[in-house]
Amino acid sequence: MARYTGPTTRISRRFGQPIMGANKSFEKKNYPPGVHGPRLRRKVSEYSIGLSEKQKLRYAYGLMEKQFRRLFERAKRERGVTGDRFLQLLETRLDSVIYLLGFARSRQAARQFVNHGHIRVNGRKVDIASYTVKSGDEIEVKPATSSRQLATRNLEETRARTVPTWLSLQEDALKATVTRLPERDDIQPLVNEQLIVEFYSR
Repeated sequence: MARYTGPTTRISRRFGQPIMGANKSFEKKNYPPGVHGPRLRRKVSEYSIGLSEKQKLRYAYGLMEKQFRRLFERAKRERGVTGDRFLQLLETRLDSVIYLLGFARSRQAARQFVNHGHIRVNGRKVDIASYTVKSGDEIEVKPATSSRQLATRNLEETRARTVPTWLSLQEDALKATVTRLPERDDIQPLVNEQLIVEFYSR
């Protein structure tokens, strides 16, 4: 599956937020990229605001447009508020859950961690980053030494990150349980999801 592999700081600077993780470059140059960045002033339309919100969320979760749109269409078909359900589907992707648990330092790294077969769900190996976890699922790092060393090192480096209340982590066992599905209040308010719903409804 294709993914964005370009400079992450450039994306963060474009939106004025640490979309793909904070770093020193973004802190030093917190204005738009390019030679005219410090003085750039653009007219802001309703369309551009909706597009910006959509792109922020898409880059944050590391998805390409086709995959992102497909997930939105799925959320629209399901019961409930479309924007809330869309965020829930994004947050319950396996790579996102691995990131939230601290088994990886970024969502990009979490995607690779899953793709390389380091994770088991309910006792079975799952190497598909887009796999959607459900309430009651048990997620664990496979018992291979290399997998556990990598996960342990990442946990140490992400200790300052708080694990969401809808996930129960057993750090010593490198295992976690999805105790319930996340609600809107559990998800970091990175964007106004209603603007994304309106953008795709044009």
